[in-house]
Amino acid sequence: MMTENSEKAFGSNYFNSPELPVAVAEVSASPLAQHAHDLTERDHFHDFSELVLVTGGSGSQIVDGIEYPVAAGDLFLIQGHSCHRFTDRRTVSLLNVQFDPERLALPYSLLRRIPGYNVIFHLEPATRGSAGGGNRLRLSGGSLARAEHLIRELRRELAEAAPGYEAASLALLTGLIVHVSRCHAGPPAARGAALLRVGEVISRIERDYAEPLTLSGLAAVAGMSQNHLLRLFRAATGSTPIEHLLKVRLRRAAALLRSGTLTIGEIAARCGFNDSNYFAKKFRDLYGESPRSYRRRE
Repeated sequence: MMTENSEKAFGSNYFNSPELPVAVAEVSASPLAQHAHDLTERDHFHDFSELVLVTGGSGSQIVDGIEYPVAAGDLFLIQGHSCHRFTDRRTVSLLNVQFDPERLALPYSLLRRIPGYNVIFHLEPATRGSAGGGNRLRLSGGSLARAEHLIRELRRELAEAAPGYEAASLALLTGLIVHVSRCHAGPPAARGAALLRVGEVISRIERDYAEPLTLSGLAAVAGMSQNHLLRLFRAATGSTPIEHLLKVRLRRAAALLRSGTLTIGEIAARCGFNDSNYFAKKFRDLYGESPRSYRRRE
């Protein structure tokens, strides 16, 4: 939630290369700024995403005007125009992973097959405002150690910039996102459990989009009635499960049209469409042109 006093953190101030918009900043418990453009105690928002891991100490963080107690093991995802700041930098140690998901070639279609990824990176941010909750995950023991290790390895790769560091950095960031997503088992609140069920439905759609999925079958995956799933899914995503399934199928078809040599009929069948004419109509509805025209242009 931006205010007139909020500052904007620009990725260009943190990323070493526009081709690899990833950075890691460590903030030790100290009253002094730890790096250039350190906004730890100042209300700010980003033009990138940030994973904030509390590695030591305790204190509080204000996210969109709401204050949350924090302690070692807490991990926050800050996205879009969410504003945040820590109230006293002298009491906490942090590792900040800054990245621009829109400019990184991460395996998003595979990540969306993990229920926890859908909750943390999409559903929770989309519903945070209405629920008044922070997008926080509590890590401990081996999970915390693993996350900190991956972040420090990512920081080392970026700092040393040895040959191949770009590939290694993307692999480490992907590994961190997978690890964090796997750690998400759903908070105890009913809302958190419901979001995780929606995340499981999205994962099923991403994985089995070519199969003849039905609303009743997806409701069974979520363990709830069809009407209940429709309400939850629409509230979290703005669409129904079947509408989401259609978009996933069309997105996969567009990828095949760009990169493959399959015929349009073969692509339609591979993406779950039994009728190539219906596929062409829905493709035009979404992309504004026919599959054939899209392939020629791409």
